[in-house]
Amino acid sequence: MAIKIETKIKGYQVVKPEDKAAPAAAPAQPPEAPKAEVIQMHESLERPETLVGSTYKIKSPLFEHALYVTVNDIVLNAGTPHEQRRPFEIFINSKNMDHFQWIVALTRILSAVFRKGGDVTFIVEELKAVFDPRGGYFKAGGIYMPSIVAEIGGVIEQHMKMIGLIHDPEMSDSTRALIAEKRAAYEAGAAAKKNSEISAAPAIAAVPAAAPAADSADSNGFPPGASLCHKCNTKALVLMDGCQTCLNCGYSKCG
Repeated sequence: MAIKIETKIKGYQVVKPEDKAAPAAAPAQPPEAPKAEVIQMHESLERPETLVGSTYKIKSPLFEHALYVTVNDIVLNAGTPHEQRRPFEIFINSKNMDHFQWIVALTRILSAVFRKGGDVTFIVEELKAVFDPRGGYFKAGGIYMPSIVAEIGGVIEQHMKMIGLIHDPEMSDSTRALIAEKRAAYEAGAAAKKNSEISAAPAIAAVPAAAPAADSADSNGFPPGASLCHKCNTKALVLMDGCQTCLNCGYSKCG
């Protein structure tokens, strides 16, 4: 094949066959640092064959039968320092079929939000802010639940705390010591008041000498006269020194 050269030749070099076989050595480049292949949650992430999950039981006085909430997690970046669990889907099962429609709708919407990725912790506050117009109820521990949907939100919050997606603000040692001191002072004052009332009452011969003392705490571990704390939703708010003080979270109306 003939090639016509239309420009002026300024120089030439003979290329040997061995030069064609060995390409010119490129300048040495510094090796690139290995990059971590971090997998993020997004809608196109396919569901694995097996998911890790936890099931929680909700026993509400509003329902005849208990609700069982199952939250399944997907494990991202398994076996690496970036391994983490993220909620992927949720199921709610119960013998009570009266609320089947809205339960199925809620689980599908929540599962879609989980698979969307990003920060999904906002869903906890949205669910816990739902109030039942018929009124709420108290669960074990004296915690007030404004609705069954709010308790489902509390279950999701508990699960997110377990997998490390939500972190509780740590209570300082000084706050814990102050709460313990306030509780001891309240219980001592209540016991002294009760003893003075007993000594002032007329003696009754029919009363046995060793009558069992009344339990000074409610079933939730707080004084029976405690009211609801609006900060932690627990019946642990008592009146001390003319100020409402919570024996659970340390909240005080006087600051």
